[in-house]
Amino acid sequence: MKTKYISLAAFLILCVGGGSFIGTQNLPGDWYDGLTKPFFNPPAWLFGPVWTVLYAMIAVAGWRTWMRDANGLLMKIWFAQLALNFTWSPVFFTYHWMLFAALIIILMIALTVYFITRIWNKDRLASWLMVPYLGWISFAFLLNISLWWLNFA
Repeated sequence: MKTKYISLAAFLILCVGGGSFIGTQNLPGDWYDGLTKPFFNPPAWLFGPVWTVLYAMIAVAGWRTWMRDANGLLMKIWFAQLALNFTWSPVFFTYHWMLFAALIIILMIALTVYFITRIWNKDRLASWLMVPYLGWISFAFLLNISLWWLNFA
């Protein structure tokens, strides 16, 4: 039982801590502030709280999957989407590679849809926990591509 909660804590640290660390190392900065934004661009203060909640939900979904089958395909898919997630911020905010960042999001969406649909019959809670994330990264794709279009197309 103790190992179960230690592994949950590890997933929370990985997702929430890792996401927070990546975010603090790849801040939007002057470059982003200078971009023309679409009318639906959320206020800057919203991103931190939203990502914190989403990362906690992603962590629990990953942990539940880990407890079921630590070496299975779905766990590999979960880790792959998280790696892409952590890659997006430096690609977009640090290197300013907007189209490459959009491609990363497309891959994140594909992996997340695959994860959600494949785990549905095994663990509905893990599946549902990833749905808000899918919605947010889909919105992020729209925002990412709109920023590119308004500023560089």
